[in-house]
Amino acid sequence: MYTTINESGILNNYATEPELYYAEYPNQELQNRYKFQAAIGTLLVTTLFLVALGVS
Repeated sequence: MYTTINESGILNNYATEPELYYAEYPNQELQNRYKFQAAIGTLLVTTLFLVALGVS
């Protein structure tokens, strides 16, 4: 049997692994919310770019 010993002499000192779960596909409401957030972000970046262009 192979064991791992750390500097303190503790055997098999491994981190505990969290329970795994699979991601679920977003429903229609979440997809619409993501689209809205993308539109607001695009509008914000475009506005900032045009303001910077206009100021310079």
